[in-house]
Amino acid sequence: MARIDQCYNIADLREAARRRLPKGVFQYMDLGTEDLIALRNNRAFLEQTKLLNQVLVDVSAIDTSTEIFGKKINLPMAIAPTGIAGLAWYEGELELAKAAAKAGIPFTLATGSNTSMEKIAAEAGGRLWFQLYMWRDKQMSYEVVKRAAAAGYEALIWTVDIGLGANREHNKRNGFNTPYRLNMKSAVDMLTHPEWMATVMGRYMATTGMPKHANYPPQYRESITGKASVAKALRADQVSFDDIDRLRDVWPGKLIIKGIMRPDDAEKCVARGVDGVVVSNHGGRNMDSAPSTLDVLPGIVRAVGNKTDVIVDSGVRRGSDLVKCLALGAKMALTGRATLYGIGAGGQAGADKALAILKDELRRTMSYVGRPNISDIDSDVLWRGDRARLESPDSAERAGPEHSQ
Repeated sequence: MARIDQCYNIADLREAARRRLPKGVFQYMDLGTEDLIALRNNRAFLEQTKLLNQVLVDVSAIDTSTEIFGKKINLPMAIAPTGIAGLAWYEGELELAKAAAKAGIPFTLATGSNTSMEKIAAEAGGRLWFQLYMWRDKQMSYEVVKRAAAAGYEALIWTVDIGLGANREHNKRNGFNTPYRLNMKSAVDMLTHPEWMATVMGRYMATTGMPKHANYPPQYRESITGKASVAKALRADQVSFDDIDRLRDVWPGKLIIKGIMRPDDAEKCVARGVDGVVVSNHGGRNMDSAPSTLDVLPGIVRAVGNKTDVIVDSGVRRGSDLVKCLALGAKMALTGRATLYGIGAGGQAGADKALAILKDELRRTMSYVGRPNISDIDSDVLWRGDRARLESPDSAERAGPEHSQ
């Protein structure tokens, strides 16, 4: 684990993962869609957003804990659903879930994961959330939801920003497409990464065989080399807000809608009684013309922040990014790539390292801005300069109608 010990930030873990993983696997987790505009937008906003330090404040007892759905979490974040984790490390979802439990934060299991929800629940512990993609045959989706409820998952995240699928051209170029098809390019890619071949694909082949979508309905539980019809059956192009009501009928836990980028969509979700919304552009992986999530976050917080928990995702790489998310009105953030890099670099030890890095940077930033508790973080820590888009969610009158979204 010397390689992990030499990683001092998320960028170091990213580089370690890049070296260890086949190009196709790494680019699947690392890149976005088309021209990568939305991917860059997410990071650009965070990098351009500045914080003001506040001095002569007692910061001897920094507390990074907060609450979500009435229960304590040790950081204002949860691990986002990431379906590639099981190809970055053998049973990578299980490793991520164990790291989340150790850190005292929720873990979200993706619909497309390679480890079953029951195994995660039995072996990982901690607070578990399940992410749903809606099948065209909705009854199959409801059966999966019932499985998650029976396994003890606390919250259901329905990801709704799917449309007609993503145009990820890099997957076509590097040979890593869905369903996976072995060709000369992808074969060379894997064979030039012998450690990954032995410890990931080799272990699957020696135990359970080619990785499968373990949480799909039985008739679609194909391996990653399975039929293209599976992807078509998953297409969420026949949905409406009425489906929230039906999910409420079959899901007893907390219900979160992920993929919200408009205040009016958020208001419609709240009218259906959801427990939370995730402001998300899918990490820049779907619609490339999307603005950054933090660009639209304040308007959504103004619209529904006093009625439901508003969560944000896409782009967190530093603990200071978490402070910015909270200052702009989010209750907490989902982080996907940061912990994926950790898994890709070194399994649970890498994920542990990623979370420890983020926590240390968060504590340090909270001390700089003079906010010893998460509940103390507000828009006053933001340096606005001349950029009105950084107006806080509670300052619509100061921002003027042109910024009130």
